[in-house]
Amino acid sequence: MKPTLSIKQLCAEAEQFAEIESIYDEPKLYGVTDGKAVGTYLEQKFTAYLAENYNYQPGNSASGIDLPDLEVDIKVTSVKQPQSSCPFKSATQKVFGLGYHLLVFVYDKYDDPDNRTGRLDMQHTIFIDKSRTADFQTTRGILDILNRDGNKDDILAFLEDRNLPVDEIGANQLADRILESPPNQGYLTISNALQWRLQYGRVIQQAGNVSGIVRVQ
Repeated sequence: MKPTLSIKQLCAEAEQFAEIESIYDEPKLYGVTDGKAVGTYLEQKFTAYLAENYNYQPGNSASGIDLPDLEVDIKVTSVKQPQSSCPFKSATQKVFGLGYHLLVFVYDKYDDPDNRTGRLDMQHTIFIDKSRTADFQTTRGILDILNRDGNKDDILAFLEDRNLPVDEIGANQLADRILESPPNQGYLTISNALQWRLQYGRVIQQAGNVSGIVRVQ
């Protein structure tokens, strides 16, 4: 009987997987420059690696994340431009976080022309607690306003200045929620788009220095 996967075990396995992957030469990756293809390869390989030893519920299109039981989505990105996209649900995510944790693999890819293989040298593996997945500048600005005795009008003006994709009713509801329960400081950079664009530069810098951002490897 396989044990049920926990977040602690997930992080331990991610560390081991990253070490193994960093010295593995893969013919399928030779000459591949499409980041999405590299990401799909690594995600599938890691989830297959987990499935050998643990029971867990794999993700599907309904859940929208890779490990729904653990509320974890796996992201794979190049160190040259550490970013990825994720589904847009509501403007609230930019203030209160995505609603799930992230496990981020950051790689540097090398091709070996003699052997015609590619290698993913894993530079960083970082676990981001869902409490830290909001946008850095948005949450910083909101917390600054609240610390200076800001009121609902100040919050609404700030949300408008930040061009959050939300209508007037939604902005009022969001402002009420902020006043009732201020957000945590987020550490992602989240760009407005039909899909959120997540950027991880600050997370890489802060991993291990901020609670909720764990440097796994």
